[in-house]
Amino acid sequence: MTFDEKMIAYAELAVKVGVNIQPGQYLLINTSTDTLAFTREVVKQAYKAGAGRVQVNLTDSVFERAFYENANVAEIEQFPQWIVAQRDELIARQGALLWIDAEDPDLLAGIEVDKIAAQQKAAGNALRNYRKAIMNDEIAWSIVAVPSPKWAAKVFPKLPAAEQVDALWDAIFKTVRIGEGSAVEAWRKHVSNLEARAAKLNAKRYKKLIYTAPGTNLTIELPEKHLWLTGGSKTPQGINFIANMPTEEVYTMPAKYGVNGTVVNTKPLAYQGNIIDEFSLTFEKGKIIKAHANVGNDLLQQLIATDDGASYLGEVALVPHESPISASEILYYNTLFDENASNHLAIGEAYPTCYEGGRDLQEGQLESLGINVSIAHEDFMIGSAEMDIDGELADGTIEPIFRKGNWA
Repeated sequence: MTFDEKMIAYAELAVKVGVNIQPGQYLLINTSTDTLAFTREVVKQAYKAGAGRVQVNLTDSVFERAFYENANVAEIEQFPQWIVAQRDELIARQGALLWIDAEDPDLLAGIEVDKIAAQQKAAGNALRNYRKAIMNDEIAWSIVAVPSPKWAAKVFPKLPAAEQVDALWDAIFKTVRIGEGSAVEAWRKHVSNLEARAAKLNAKRYKKLIYTAPGTNLTIELPEKHLWLTGGSKTPQGINFIANMPTEEVYTMPAKYGVNGTVVNTKPLAYQGNIIDEFSLTFEKGKIIKAHANVGNDLLQQLIATDDGASYLGEVALVPHESPISASEILYYNTLFDENASNHLAIGEAYPTCYEGGRDLQEGQLESLGINVSIAHEDFMIGSAEMDIDGELADGTIEPIFRKGNWA
C-alpha cells in the first residue's frame, strides 16, 4: 500500500470501527492543526459512511501555550460554557466523539504547575455530564493518533529531522494493523481474542491480584461484582465501538479501599504537556499515602490532589510484555500507545461499566459500593518483563496470572 492508501484506510478504520458512525449520526472531532490532512480524510470518510453532520474543533500548540503563558489566573480557573453546551448537545443527540491526537509531550514544559492544575480542575468540574457519558459508554467514542513534528522528534531523536515524521507514521500504521490485508477484519479478530481473554478472567472471579516486580509489591482487591472488559465497547443502543486504537488490554476496577503496598512506574507518563517519570506510589487502604517522582514531582502531587478520588485507583489493566507495541521497543511518550505495551493502573475514576449494573448507578450509589469517583482518570505504566501477578480465588487459592511479564 502507498502512504496515501494507508492514510485513507486508517481514516476509514477510525470512522467505521473506532466510532462506528451510524446513518444520520452527528460526529464531533477534537484535534489540532498538526493533523489537518488526516482529519480532512476522516471527515470525508464520515460523510461517506452516512454521518449527518461532522464538526471539527481545532486547537493549536501555539494557541494553547499562549493561553497558559498570558491568560490571567481568573480566566484559567474557569471553563467556557459553550464547550460544555456543545458536548451536552452531542450526548443528547446520541452522537459520536473522535479524538485525533498529535500532542507534543513537552508542550507545556516550564508552565507553572498551578496553572495547569487549575485549568484541569475547572474542565473536570464543568464537564461532569460529558465525563459520565464517556465513562458509561453512553455514546460511541474513540481516540486515534497521527504524528506531529515535535512528537515525532521526541520518539525518534536519533533520526534525521526529515525522517522522524515518516518513521512515526510507519510505527502507528503497524499498531493499528494498517498495511496487511483488511484492517477492519484484523480488528474484528483482535477484539474477539481480547474478549476471550476477558471471559476467562470473568469466569475466575478473582478476589484480589498480587503484583511483584522490582520496586513493586502491591495487592489489589477486586469488587465481588467486578467485570473484565476490553477495548471493544457498546452503547446502550447496541452500537459497537473501539475506544482506543490501538488497544491490547483487558481491564477492570479495583475495590476503592482494597489497595495496599507500593508500585513504581516503568514508562514515563506524558501528562498535560509534561513528563512525569521515575515515580513510586504507596497505598494504604486504597489511598495514596506517599508519592514521589524524580521527574515532574510537582505535577504528580497536583494530579493526586485534584479531588479526593484522585488519591485512589480506578482501573486495573493487564497487557502482556510481549504485546506488539512492547515488542517494537518504541517509547511513544503517549499513553494511548505506551499503556498498550505494559500492565497499567489508573489514578482516579473507575469505569462504572466494570461493575455489574454499574452503568445505571449514580455517583453516590457508586461511592457507597466502594467504586471510585473522581474528575481525574490518568493511566500510568507499571509492567515489565520482570513482573509476576498472582490471583487469589474466593476460597483463598493462589494461582499465577502473569509470569515474567506475560500470561501464565
